[in-house]
Amino acid sequence: MQSFDVIIVGAGLSGIGAAAHLRDRCPTKTFAILEGRDAIGGTWDLFRYPGIRSDSDMHTLGFSFKPWREAKSIADGPSIKKYVNETADEHGITPHIRFGHRVQNANWDTDQSRWIVNAESNGEKVEFSCNFLMMCAGYYNYDRAHTPEFEGMENFEGLVVHPQFWPEDLDYADKKVVVIGSGATAMTLVPSMAKTADKVTMVQRSPTYVASRPDQDAIANALRKFLPEKWAYAITRFKNVTLQGYVYNLSRKNPEKLKARLLKFVRDALPDYDVDTHFTPSYNPWDQRLCLIPNGDLYKAIRRGKAAVETGQIDCVTTDGLRMASGEEIKADILVTATGLELQLLGGSQFSIDGEPVPLQNTYGYKGMMYSDVPNLIQTFGYINASWTLRADLTSEYACRVLNRMDELGVEVVAPRLREEDRDMETRPWIENFSAGYMQRVMHLFPKQGSRDPWRNTQNYALDKKIVRKAALEDGALVFGKSASVIKLPDDVKANAEKRSAA
Repeated sequence: MQSFDVIIVGAGLSGIGAAAHLRDRCPTKTFAILEGRDAIGGTWDLFRYPGIRSDSDMHTLGFSFKPWREAKSIADGPSIKKYVNETADEHGITPHIRFGHRVQNANWDTDQSRWIVNAESNGEKVEFSCNFLMMCAGYYNYDRAHTPEFEGMENFEGLVVHPQFWPEDLDYADKKVVVIGSGATAMTLVPSMAKTADKVTMVQRSPTYVASRPDQDAIANALRKFLPEKWAYAITRFKNVTLQGYVYNLSRKNPEKLKARLLKFVRDALPDYDVDTHFTPSYNPWDQRLCLIPNGDLYKAIRRGKAAVETGQIDCVTTDGLRMASGEEIKADILVTATGLELQLLGGSQFSIDGEPVPLQNTYGYKGMMYSDVPNLIQTFGYINASWTLRADLTSEYACRVLNRMDELGVEVVAPRLREEDRDMETRPWIENFSAGYMQRVMHLFPKQGSRDPWRNTQNYALDKKIVRKAALEDGALVFGKSASVIKLPDDVKANAEKRSAA
């Protein structure tokens, strides 16, 4: 069994960022990264569909410690993957990655105060142990995607493709393509495929808010000419975080004002299009994610007649396309089911304490990063209303603070637990006020959040930054101890453990 101080699960943006922070802030800690795939990059290695790109700017999706140097701030997938690989190489992280190691489960051994992590590599079981576990495996299933059943799909004589499993040799030139979906993936695919396809039609049940912006940040590119690289990056990052916060706060305080602005931009770009039907959602902005389109590429494809949007229910799939509930027939040679992700918690790994499964859905999330009564475990879960890496950076910083504090105290165990005053607090979903289907389908599997700090999952970067960097670690809820005996285990786990000991 290979043993380390820290094991990081996942070698995408979150995992590589966590390792870089660890090397910088906790240089004496030994660590390994367990990555199920054979390459660095996570999302940006998995997705290969046409036009794959970020849907937020790279000055906030990039790491806080590594400036984004490219002219385009709305970057394509290969550029982002290159950036993550550069980070790994520059910080000496790559040799610490165990590729092809898919984590199956982790068991906390109370006697040893260590996690025993089981992974699968080349069909064989491999065991690791660590004192501290950082879960950076993202939030969706790489092996399965969300694909609703459509009546008649078996009758379709063309090709059916899901963006998560895009064939490398797919030729769609001069073909009629129907993309089912209205999220970021569909908004990316349609204008990209429209460059060579005969026509691409985006079929959606209901519209999504769309915002267009240039793919280059003129201010960022100008600042780099006159200021040191790190200064220019920091200023741009602050600017963009502030703008993101302003837009989100406006959506909460005055949604009608923001809605009117967004729809005006669409009408200006598509003056002769039925914006009310195809681009006006029934919900308020940021009740679901806004879709970003760089340089208005979707609008341009529609104006050229190479793309179209159809809104309504699908009645069935026919041999050569779709029949809508309205009776309209849409011809297709290729159907692309851009119907969403299948979310999972902690990379789909199973967790136990002394051999007893821990029902994580019954725990409370601590500062959006830890779980009540679960020792020495931190997860990275980014924002739904801002760039993922903003939260990932903060989570890694916090983990390093905790590790260093454990060393200062000479202890091996840390875990959050409910204080007496927390036991009557209101229980809320892990993510609230966000109606997107991909979240709602699995919220019952995620931990709960409470109505007071430190049990809230605020989705507020400015607030989280203060909590992570300035708030005292020992707040009465986060408990440090020399052994696991200081941790109050969940009642059901404790009871089962006691039964096993008695037997």
